[in-house]
Amino acid sequence: METSLYWLRDNCPCADCRDPRTGQKLFQVNDLPEELTIRRESEQDGLRSVEWSDGHLSPYPPGFTAGGAPGDDGRTEQGRPLWEAADFAAGPPEADWSAYLADPAERAALLGAVRRSGFALLRGVPVAEGRVLEVARSFGYVRETNYGELFDVRVEPDPNNLAFTDAAIAPHTDNPYRDPVPTLQLLHCLRNEAEGGDSGLVDGFRAAALLREEHPEDFAVLTRTPVPFVFRDRRTELRADRPLIGTDPLGRIREVRFNNRSISTLRGYSGPELDAFYTAYRRFAAITLRPELRLEFRLGPGDCLVFDNTRLLHSRTAFAADGARHLQGCYADLDSLASTLALLHRQEEALDRIAGLFAGEGAGEYLGEEVTMAEHMLQAGALAEAAGAPDHLVAAALLHDVGHFGGTGTELMEGRDNHHSSAGADWLARWFGPEVTEPVRLHVAAKRYLCAVEPGYRERLSPASEFTLQVQGGPMTEEQAAAFAARPGAVDAVTVRRWDERAKDAGAEVPGFEHYRPLLARLMG
Repeated sequence: METSLYWLRDNCPCADCRDPRTGQKLFQVNDLPEELTIRRESEQDGLRSVEWSDGHLSPYPPGFTAGGAPGDDGRTEQGRPLWEAADFAAGPPEADWSAYLADPAERAALLGAVRRSGFALLRGVPVAEGRVLEVARSFGYVRETNYGELFDVRVEPDPNNLAFTDAAIAPHTDNPYRDPVPTLQLLHCLRNEAEGGDSGLVDGFRAAALLREEHPEDFAVLTRTPVPFVFRDRRTELRADRPLIGTDPLGRIREVRFNNRSISTLRGYSGPELDAFYTAYRRFAAITLRPELRLEFRLGPGDCLVFDNTRLLHSRTAFAADGARHLQGCYADLDSLASTLALLHRQEEALDRIAGLFAGEGAGEYLGEEVTMAEHMLQAGALAEAAGAPDHLVAAALLHDVGHFGGTGTELMEGRDNHHSSAGADWLARWFGPEVTEPVRLHVAAKRYLCAVEPGYRERLSPASEFTLQVQGGPMTEEQAAAFAARPGAVDAVTVRRWDERAKDAGAEVPGFEHYRPLLARLMG
């Protein structure tokens, strides 16, 4: 595929073009020269080097092209299974609240289900008012509206919305009169003893796709006709003019706004245009009512439903007004959920990478000691855990020598300081905060400090540790020791250092890396 020169130059990954910390561009697109050409280019070890006509040099990784499918932010129908009720014959995607909180993998699975299928169910959320806000804040931020930070779904004496009555509610999306519309809704059941009041969900993307398949002309009408959605009460006046079916620039279904109660009067259209709209509107409404599309279930106390309000239509059956039915709800947004899910995936990738170091290079020799690098680090982590240390110190003890990986440990034994403490801390800072990285950064300095201030400490060093002490600068001077003791993290670094010196017991049985994975994941979060 032929690549645009401006595309290639605009995506230069060098530190002069992108901030190394944020990845954000450091130039404006109109800073590029009007007549951009390539002066020369070369390739070595798969790295493509391009010198531009303005003298700038760009390094590109292997396979860097504009090929592939156009981007998708995960909000359209692309790559997502469009479902009918039978697809959940075995039950909806769900998780236990306590497991969801404790296990990042459970959290990722549930949030992934919301992204993939549009909804998921949390079981066992404590039956207490306001807990729905805690659920929303476990992955993002609460979206406050005119209904408040949270709202009660129960029979009200003076309702401003039919949701606060005992009436049946047909499949719909919430707040279509708002711009932007809340993209997530949460409903937490506190009581449901009334006769009736069962819940239903319809995949609006599936309904829209069926309309496109069966009546493409009607689909086109509903994607191009702005509909006035309006809400008014004594304190609020809201309006948004949007089509019932929203598509992205590539024609992919991205949003459904469907709420018969909130559609106001269409004006400015001819009779034939209105007839075409109502024909399409009625057909789409009929599709949303097809029994095979509607997933029906009953929320019980402690159940919290999380669903995509731009995709799923929700409904309920009528219920006896004298029965006890009380849900609490709130709104949130998909971008924060997607961010949390991406971070969870990034954490899993990071943990896999660290685990690979323990299983791979970690099996190698540890600087002349009788244990391998992995055994040494695992023993240090076990000693920290046995001492009842807080999570961040257990992590620092476990990871303190990651800077040796990459073959640099041999440099130290050859008499060249590899500065592994700083290298390891900088590498870990991609995922961990200073409470973990600074004890790692200072653990070599802590050995030099202890040798200077604690009588008898140096005599307890192993021969290999004594050798590396000399390579790393020897005991600190009095002035250096005082400066070290004043540094933030120095106390923690000394604590880690003591475990470091003891973690050289050949044959000691300690937990493997997977034992620490949940702890590390919590610290990454």
